[in-house]
Amino acid sequence: MRADPELLRDLIATTPGIVTWPGRGRPEAAIRSAESVTGPLPRSYRWWLAAYGEGSLRGRPIATVDPVPGLGEPPLGEPGLTEEWSGGDRLWFHEDDDHERYGFALDRAADGEWPVVVHSRVTDEEQPVADSFAGFLTVWTALAAGLREGPNPAVARLWRATPGVRLPDGGTLLGPHTFRARNDAWEVRTYAPHWVLVGEDGGGAGLFMRRHGRDRSSLYRLAPGPLRGEVADHGELLGPDLFDWLDRLPGPVSS
Repeated sequence: MRADPELLRDLIATTPGIVTWPGRGRPEAAIRSAESVTGPLPRSYRWWLAAYGEGSLRGRPIATVDPVPGLGEPPLGEPGLTEEWSGGDRLWFHEDDDHERYGFALDRAADGEWPVVVHSRVTDEEQPVADSFAGFLTVWTALAAGLREGPNPAVARLWRATPGVRLPDGGTLLGPHTFRARNDAWEVRTYAPHWVLVGEDGGGAGLFMRRHGRDRSSLYRLAPGPLRGEVADHGELLGPDLFDWLDRLPGPVSS
């Protein structure tokens, strides 16, 4: 699932801890020059380099490329994607204060993306993090916001790839950067504590899934208005699986 640039820009702009600077996006020639060393770069990471070029997570830089091919090290001490950032089937792009480094699993490419893994220098263990660089920023935002990787397994799966989905009817599936505000607006915790608002359709109806219980994959639509407890008793069942429902939508889905 491809991340929508508009939703990704919104997440980056509104997430504390993700810092970028205007006007530092890298030209295509610079990205291609780096790829002559690293090999092809993942699609959403290439987008990040072209759109922002430089940035950091919680004060630690995200690796970038030389702004102009052949002119030496990137500015401001940013780590460059050169030979020292490669290691077998991994291309590392970020290291945090907890001695964990994040990289692309180059041996698992799918649809122009590479999954992101985290390696602990303390335990020497590696774990999967996200399906793409866009998913990495989304999962990082969710964790920083206290949402774990997602409010239920289906949404966690979605966020590993994209910070939300724009629906054909003008609605949106929420990313972690808008999740709390929209759930607070609907007062979900108060009136439907076993449910979560995962999106809104183009008419303002809420799209709900269970937070708890055995069935945490079905999707329901509930008309705008006060919540009345059990969403399944008052809402319309759209389908037993969020991703099957997305696949069945008419027209293009912008994710």
